[in-house]
Amino acid sequence: MRAVMDGLGRAIHLDRQGLLMRGARVAQLGLLGTLLLIGGATTQGQTQTLAALPDASVAIERGGAAKPVSAWTDFCNRYPAECAVDTKEPTALTMTPALWRTLTAVNRRVNGRIRPMIDQDHWGVVDRWDFPDDGQGDCEDYQLLKRRMLVERGLARRALRMTVVIDEIGEGHAVLMVRTDRGDYILDNKTNAILPWQRTGYTYVKREGQDGLAWVALNGVASPVTTANR
Repeated sequence: MRAVMDGLGRAIHLDRQGLLMRGARVAQLGLLGTLLLIGGATTQGQTQTLAALPDASVAIERGGAAKPVSAWTDFCNRYPAECAVDTKEPTALTMTPALWRTLTAVNRRVNGRIRPMIDQDHWGVVDRWDFPDDGQGDCEDYQLLKRRMLVERGLARRALRMTVVIDEIGEGHAVLMVRTDRGDYILDNKTNAILPWQRTGYTYVKREGQDGLAWVALNGVASPVTTANR
């Protein structure tokens, strides 16, 4: 009777050991599967995040100080808060999918909402920078409205710089440069696509400075006399 009990005891003991070993193996496999799932989800999430971001740009090189467009100076006299530089704000925004969606939505909305009209017909002068609150305006008016809307959405004005370029037909043109940690991007009334500055085909003349009222030269190209009425 003792031998049988011992035998049963050993058998039971061995069975318990086997169950414990199998349980540990199952737990290890479960943990490995969980880690693989997490790793796969992380990789997929990173891929989706990258896909939601624009192609990387680069920061445009700047030169020395440049004289502001005269119509800009007049605009600043009428809207001083629009021209003030808050040095506590960042000079560049962190590009995220949410920021990219905001930029795209505002650019598209303004482009579709404003009817193009040259300054001479709109204001009775050759060049005037203003908000197109009546639904009409030219290139700089589009960009000023975009900037105002972006600031209202919490973006730092210091990273949103009005910029003068020479366009693809050799005329002066105004765009809005958005400075980010992925480079500089251009909001333009000619297209709903937001492009890295180097892919627009424009020659960059000058833009607002980020440290004061003085503008900065870009690539040393001579400034046009006035901004084109587009």
